[in-house]
Amino acid sequence: MVRSVLVGAGAVVLLFASLVGLLWAFQRSLIYLPDDGPARTVDVALPGAREVALTTSDGLELGGWYLPAEGTGAPTVLVANGNGGSRDLRAPLGRALGDEGLGVLLFDYRGYADNPGSPTEDGLALDVRAAREFLVTEAGVPPDRLLYFGESLGAAVVTELAVEHPPAGLVLRSPFVDLPSVAAEHYPVLPVRALLWDRFPVAERIARVDVPTTVVLGTDDSIVPPGQSRTVAEAAARLHRLVEVPGANHNDRVLLDGAALVDAVLDLAEHATGWSRS
Repeated sequence: MVRSVLVGAGAVVLLFASLVGLLWAFQRSLIYLPDDGPARTVDVALPGAREVALTTSDGLELGGWYLPAEGTGAPTVLVANGNGGSRDLRAPLGRALGDEGLGVLLFDYRGYADNPGSPTEDGLALDVRAAREFLVTEAGVPPDRLLYFGESLGAAVVTELAVEHPPAGLVLRSPFVDLPSVAAEHYPVLPVRALLWDRFPVAERIARVDVPTTVVLGTDDSIVPPGQSRTVAEAAARLHRLVEVPGANHNDRVLLDGAALVDAVLDLAEHATGWSRS
């Protein structure tokens, strides 16, 4: 009987070790979920926008859609996607902001859509810098008229960018404290905090970003616990607003381009730049 118990315990240990090994080896395929690219052309998905190419400092060319702002002084929003889908999925937000006169840049990370490369934390940092560089140098958007919008994982991407290149304002939708913290919510029995290569420490970094910051969350978010987004809001050096959307889950349409989300961006644009919506 003792031998049977030992054999059973050994099997459990072996299974656990196997799970840990698989998580370690394939972790990035669990974090980054690219698809095949935009299903629609830019003229259909985001009327008035044009295709642009963003060149990263390590030589990759990334696809994007750029919708110029209407009128003198209207801000432009750099949109950083979450971990799934392509810029096509964010086109409704782009249209809603564009209808109000704001400029918008949608783009895809390396390894997403038809872009070359493989996504990593360091790689995404280079990608969002290429997006900002395009807006500031090629499109001529003044840095003080530039807003960053980050969705979930993208909130981590723009927060890191904001430490080095502060925008006029920052909108974080469904941000997490850091990647290990949110991973631990989904894999509570595995040592994910020790295993993850990519960390994305949002709460730590947002404390160093001295710009008006709005945090938007869904109160029924099953991917990023609302408490984590609230912790990010509490850590923000200059919190402007915390917007809680009642009953909203992580991927609900209301958190993609719903009225509360769009209003949060427009409100921050007015507060941070002095622009007035029409």
